[in-house]
Amino acid sequence: MKKICITLELLIIILMTIACGTGSSRQEKTEYLRIHIRANSNSEYDQSVKYKIRDDVVPYLTPYLANCHSKDEAADVITQQKEILEKRIDGILKSNGYGYSSSVKIRNEKFPTRVYGELTLDSGYYDAVIVELGKAEGDNWWCVVYPPLCFTSGENVKYRSKIAEIIAEWKKKRTQAFLGENFSESIY
Repeated sequence: MKKICITLELLIIILMTIACGTGSSRQEKTEYLRIHIRANSNSEYDQSVKYKIRDDVVPYLTPYLANCHSKDEAADVITQQKEILEKRIDGILKSNGYGYSSSVKIRNEKFPTRVYGELTLDSGYYDAVIVELGKAEGDNWWCVVYPPLCFTSGENVKYRSKIAEIIAEWKKKRTQAFLGENFSESIY
């Protein structure tokens, strides 16, 4: 009887894992908040300032985004910082002799498949922080604001699944209970 119960429990765990795994790819997709800094044009002149903007924006936003626990929370932080970001970026543009300004928006856009280290973001619609420089017709620099992939060294980033943690804890308790019963039975 114990073997049948354990077999059924394992079957339920496997089915739950498959069901959660299938749905989680869609869930994870909605949990990314990207950032795109779009250069005015593809001229060397316009492309170079894009990286100056990146080198200012990333360190500026890092402490604000460090404690965000959701995409929505990260988006709220960006929204609160929007005017300051635009002033900072416009200051960099002006101090480097550029005759155009910037705009910062959060919107849902379609993006092609992109690879960031070992992470691949499939093509599809994502919420993104869009930093437009001038006409924003040039190539962009992009990264992920939430989870903060471009705002950390990447070494301490860990992805967690609450469902997987619950299942692992349940399996651990079940195994301990099973081993405890067998161990006490084998003593006698």
